[in-house]
Amino acid sequence: MASIYNFKKIAPVPDAGDFLDIVLSKTQRKTPTVVHPGYKITRIRQFYMRKVKFTQDTFDEKLRQILEEFPVLDNVHPFYADLMNVLYDKDHYKLALGQTNTARHLIDAVAKDYVRLLKFGDSLYRCKQLKRAALGRMATIMKRQRDSLSYLEQVRQHLARLPSIDPNTRTLIVCGFPNVGKSSFMNKVTRADVDVQPYAFTTKSLFVGHMDYKYLRWQVIDTPGILDHPLEERNTIEMQSITALAHLRAAVLFFTDLSEQCGYSIADQMSLFRSIKPLFANKPTLLVISKTDVCTLDDVKPEERQLIEAAAEDGVEVAQLSSHLDTGVIETRNLACDKLLQQRVEAKLRGQQVTGVLNKINVAQPARRDTVERPPFIPDAVAKRRKYDPQDPDRMVLERDLEAAGGGAGVYSVDLNKHYLLSSDEWKHDAIPEIMDGKNVADFVDADIDERLAELEREEEKLAAEGLYDSPEESEDEEDRRIRTMAQRIRERKQIMAQEARTKNVNRATLAGKQRAIAANSNAPEDFVNHLQQLGLDSDAAQATADRVNRKRQRSESRNPAVELAKRSTSLAARAISVQRDRSAMGFRDARHKAVGDRKQVAAMRKMNTAGRAGEADRKILAKMPKHLFTGKRSNGTNDRR
Repeated sequence: MASIYNFKKIAPVPDAGDFLDIVLSKTQRKTPTVVHPGYKITRIRQFYMRKVKFTQDTFDEKLRQILEEFPVLDNVHPFYADLMNVLYDKDHYKLALGQTNTARHLIDAVAKDYVRLLKFGDSLYRCKQLKRAALGRMATIMKRQRDSLSYLEQVRQHLARLPSIDPNTRTLIVCGFPNVGKSSFMNKVTRADVDVQPYAFTTKSLFVGHMDYKYLRWQVIDTPGILDHPLEERNTIEMQSITALAHLRAAVLFFTDLSEQCGYSIADQMSLFRSIKPLFANKPTLLVISKTDVCTLDDVKPEERQLIEAAAEDGVEVAQLSSHLDTGVIETRNLACDKLLQQRVEAKLRGQQVTGVLNKINVAQPARRDTVERPPFIPDAVAKRRKYDPQDPDRMVLERDLEAAGGGAGVYSVDLNKHYLLSSDEWKHDAIPEIMDGKNVADFVDADIDERLAELEREEEKLAAEGLYDSPEESEDEEDRRIRTMAQRIRERKQIMAQEARTKNVNRATLAGKQRAIAANSNAPEDFVNHLQQLGLDSDAAQATADRVNRKRQRSESRNPAVELAKRSTSLAARAISVQRDRSAMGFRDARHKAVGDRKQVAAMRKMNTAGRAGEADRKILAKMPKHLFTGKRSNGTNDRR
């Protein structure tokens, strides 16, 4: 028997029109759609029989999914069965599922009948009409289920909104009149966030929250408010609370508002408690007095207090709390949880399983060897030790007391050395020796190192006081500063020239043009010397170098420097022009000779391409009609030669 369902996993139920569209479109997509003229009648029959069978299987699959996902009331926990009966009327629910199941069987019968008729179809037209008739009757059956499918979709939407309640886990149920503080208490003890408003029937359905107590998982159910009238007159909202109280094994917390701010008197609240008390049978029950910040049990009238005491008989305990001031909330929760745990343990002890568990437990008792009495030994220090009492001023001082006296957590530091067991208590706070390679590091440290360091510091202070470290820095020589400045300017100029050279497309032809410009300008050495003088550099070395070069070039009287430079520039220009010659025209006498060579080259390439073999990249159909497939007479059969 399934005790808990996840109703949120139920798939949506389409209406009749969408249902037919889903099934018929799937049939169209998943089955063949073309009948060729050459088909035999047997193949035509198989073609339409396949469509009818596939449509029937699709209907059966969809309807079976609906029937399996929706819970069967006879197989679920009585709490869920009664809750669904309250919300949806189980007779209508069973009728809708029954009609859906009947439609599934009718569709199966229709498909079976028409498949039998298709076996005797004698023409393409008759087979097609039988298929149309079969699908039409299936569609008619589904259209008649329009109301049932719509009802099931509404039930699914309501089931998806129900909370996931485990009927067998540890549970606290909060009940009472509307607006007595039930939801406020639940928000305090759980992580739920139930809406709280100052008017009645704010909570209209069951709400579930979870909490932890004694390392166990608990669920708290907040029920809608209940009014004091007969069961037949209670509405759907109230019946949800009655269903939870009747079927869930839980601790019941009946909330009472003594201040009567809820709109109901204490007498009416106690009357409701007595009327629904039979639902609390065999359940731990607490009578919770809420809103004690407004009115307590001592503030009510004697006759009203007598009503509360009369209701609190028969094992019902009374607890008081105030959710506004947050007083008594945790105590009430703990009391209810302890009572439920105690009842569950007692129920297990009364069961049959406890006997088998006790049989597995064996307590060994040692056998006596002789008649000598051997009592247990308890040391005198332990026997004389007083029991720890936090209120006793002479109590033992604990580490917690030392922490509080030392500034609290984060400030107090625990002294672990005081627990060392050494020959002398003075050794407890000695520095622990540092051992390296089996030797104490302290044995290799100079004992007078501190004194020497102090003496060195005093000497440094004395020298500083005498002004030894106050001498000004040596002034930089004027010539060195000038040279450094000039070197920096030269480096910057070289960087600028390098960047300009990279941005220009310099080739040999341009270089030759520059050489011609230099040859035309005969005053280039003088300009260079003048430029150096403007920069403030020594131009004597540059002038000497230029004179020496000129003297070397004048070794031959027939050579003029300007003429020599012009010849060199002309050769460079010619070399640059030769580099730019068209390589495709090299080796030919003239343009006519080149045209003949181009024609011979094209003819040779054409011949080479025609000699190549066909590859995977050649999209060419060599035989569009293979002879072995298109010759002779062909029978009505398959064309699949594979």
